[in-house]
Amino acid sequence: MSDRTLPGETENLRPNKDTVFFRDGLRRIDFVLSYVDDKDGEKKQERRKEFEANLEKIGLELETEDKAESKDHKTYFLKVHAPWEVLAKYADILKIKVPFKASDIPHGYDGFDWLSHPFRLPENIMHPVPDYFTYPFNKDKTDFFLIEDRDTFFTPSTRNRIVYYILARCPYYKEDRKEKDKTGIKRLLSNGTYTAAFPLHDCRYWKRGRNPDTESERYNLYKNWARFLSFYKEQPLNLIRKYYGEKIGIYFAWLGFYTEMLFFAAVMGVICFVYGLLSYDDNITSKEICDPNIGGSILMCPLCDRKCPFWKLNSTCLSSWQSHLFDNEGTVFFAIFMGIWVTLFLEFWKRRQARLEYEWDLVDFEEDQQQLQTRPEFEIQCTGRRLNKITQEMEPYLPITTRCARFCLSGATVLFWMSLIVACIIGVIAYRLAVYAAFASIIKDPMRKIQFVGRFITPQLATSVTASCINFVIIMILNFLYERVAVWITDMEIPKTHLEYENRLTTKMFLFQFVNYYSSCFYVAFFKGKFVGYPGHYTYMFGRSSKLRNEECDPGGCLIELTTQLVIVMAGKQMCGNIQEALLPVMRNWWNSRKTRRHPETHYSRWEQDHVLLNFSQLGLFYEYLEMVIQFGFITLFVASFPLAPLLALFNNILEIRVDAWKFTTQFKRPVATKARNIGSWQEILNAVAILSVVTNAFIMAFTSDMIPRMVYLYAYSGEASMRGYINNSLSVYQVSGIPDRNMPEERTGWFDNSTNCRYRDYRYPPGHEKEYTHTMQFWHILAAKMAFIIIMEHIVFVVKFFVAWMIPDVPSDVKARIKRERYLVQEYLHDYEVERLKIQLSASFVTEPPSETSPVDKHEMLSECL
Repeated sequence: MSDRTLPGETENLRPNKDTVFFRDGLRRIDFVLSYVDDKDGEKKQERRKEFEANLEKIGLELETEDKAESKDHKTYFLKVHAPWEVLAKYADILKIKVPFKASDIPHGYDGFDWLSHPFRLPENIMHPVPDYFTYPFNKDKTDFFLIEDRDTFFTPSTRNRIVYYILARCPYYKEDRKEKDKTGIKRLLSNGTYTAAFPLHDCRYWKRGRNPDTESERYNLYKNWARFLSFYKEQPLNLIRKYYGEKIGIYFAWLGFYTEMLFFAAVMGVICFVYGLLSYDDNITSKEICDPNIGGSILMCPLCDRKCPFWKLNSTCLSSWQSHLFDNEGTVFFAIFMGIWVTLFLEFWKRRQARLEYEWDLVDFEEDQQQLQTRPEFEIQCTGRRLNKITQEMEPYLPITTRCARFCLSGATVLFWMSLIVACIIGVIAYRLAVYAAFASIIKDPMRKIQFVGRFITPQLATSVTASCINFVIIMILNFLYERVAVWITDMEIPKTHLEYENRLTTKMFLFQFVNYYSSCFYVAFFKGKFVGYPGHYTYMFGRSSKLRNEECDPGGCLIELTTQLVIVMAGKQMCGNIQEALLPVMRNWWNSRKTRRHPETHYSRWEQDHVLLNFSQLGLFYEYLEMVIQFGFITLFVASFPLAPLLALFNNILEIRVDAWKFTTQFKRPVATKARNIGSWQEILNAVAILSVVTNAFIMAFTSDMIPRMVYLYAYSGEASMRGYINNSLSVYQVSGIPDRNMPEERTGWFDNSTNCRYRDYRYPPGHEKEYTHTMQFWHILAAKMAFIIIMEHIVFVVKFFVAWMIPDVPSDVKARIKRERYLVQEYLHDYEVERLKIQLSASFVTEPPSETSPVDKHEMLSECL
């Protein structure tokens, strides 16, 4: 039996195993704490005793489930119930909005609703509660609000938010000892006094609750949202918000909207790719490379020292065809389209977010509410106090000297880890330079049996693929390590509010992830093949003594290598992320249940079933946002190199929504409901990435793609206004006899013995010219054209972006009108309520007071003046 049962309570009053009520069946379980007795039991027992005593002083009602009643005979469960008085007090403190009148504002009707009918869910799932006018709760005006039943007036998510607010600030020290560090359930969980603290799910996810008082919202979410077969259906955002809170609801709203907008980008990317396929036969450049009489007669200079042989241009035939799929005229259009698409996405999301703010009562969610309340950790660790000029109350603060010292240490740590990433990238580059020679000597050696493979795999491709795989492994390892470091250094800074904590962690993690995931792509896009030199005067990475000669690009450019790098890192990250999100929770929950359960599921109470589920950490959504923002960077920063990137992201996100929904409904304990009016600092990060993407794509098209040199040749140097002769024009000539011995291959026998010249990718004067081996005028014309293209493309896209942003208001006009109308009605209704209340008070005072010298006329004048 419980050590806190009610008088007259007996075991046969215990409800079924699916209940969320106390033993009396009347009081709802708002929160559950669990603990076990161990070797350090006396200290922990003392902490629990003081903590629970303080909770009861606040007004919470507690009931303990003895370990003999739990199936593992080890775990105690402390069930917490918040009575009406406690809920009313803290709802007033937290300014929780509650309904006071049914809304009479009609919803607009869309004449095209019939088109979306196949994708819609039942009305009771999409709109689980009626629409009300709401106002911050005031415990002194309870008759102002629509309170039909005090037990159900506050929703379960609101109740668990209030209880958690109390638990996070309740001390566990005695009254005679003011030990401020001994405060809150977080600290009790960290020191092992309690093993878990969580609100209960309302039922099992695969069937409705047997108790008629439960709404079975978890079951409805699983049936209509979490199953993959519902991937084409819209998300029940209102039900998600009602069950999990606004913060989780706004995440799924953003993810769903992002996925919808990806559909249009994916369609345009497929069209661009199809254009590359259809224009395959018109690619004169690739035909010349593959022609035995043209590409087969051009002898190319060695691509590395000593190990690399001379080679024929037609050996890159396959890679030139592959490059054309992504490096064509359609790519320019697609890059400009994506610059405009990202603006439309961000602007339309602002409008969608504004509509959700209105519908979810977040319009007046101000800074004195939950997200900007002082963190318990800040109150505990900051011993200094100073007067708040606004509230005129003493509050904790962190001295400026301590703050600066902590910021410097934090900044130094972040710089160290970013430098470590750069060092790893340099190591990968050194690997590429060292291994390229080995691949070149093996693949292109005519005496080896692997020669057949060399027709399909070039040394550049083999080096790029292996280096990209190694780089991906390094990225995942550094990512795993830095996540722990980032949380530690953010805790060390002691942010004052929850919002400040999340913003600082977001900044640190994104800076690291940006360098970690994108640095290899930036190298291939903007550095590889740009500082090579020419035969006899090559550039080396660490000086000539290192013998690591800088990499060259294929005759068709480095774009195909950037595509390879992007596909491996992006697809690899998405694949690993989905496997990790889907399998790890299942395996961990299976292991936890295996250790504790020896009976069928139906033998366990609601709190025992939830106890073995995984905890949803405070930073759970942070990692979900981070994953999507990194993906957003891939499909915007480098999309000019791979138009199919939005299509991959679309498929991933369709799966991501259902995997995340499945995790929340089946694998995690029910998280504490939290409010949030927007996606926070992620919005600013998305804006910054959107602006940067215009610049990167312009530079990719100018310097990584071979489009500008082709256009300059076509319109300025081709006599017949065609691309015939472009390959010969784009390759410079060098005299073989002038190549130093250190650059010559070790084995010099073969078909190049009789050749006097070899070709290399550059625009330089031939041997014998008065300006031999210096850049030709065509080189400077191409460079000028590249710079002009960058300036023109950036200005066009930026002008369109800012025009579109100016044309699209952040808040829809109907939402603005509804907000103004609701505020007017609220003030009018509140005024009428106050007038009626004052009339009643004055009438009561006139009836109860004894006769006075005041005349009836004076009383009427007094009443009129008050009104």
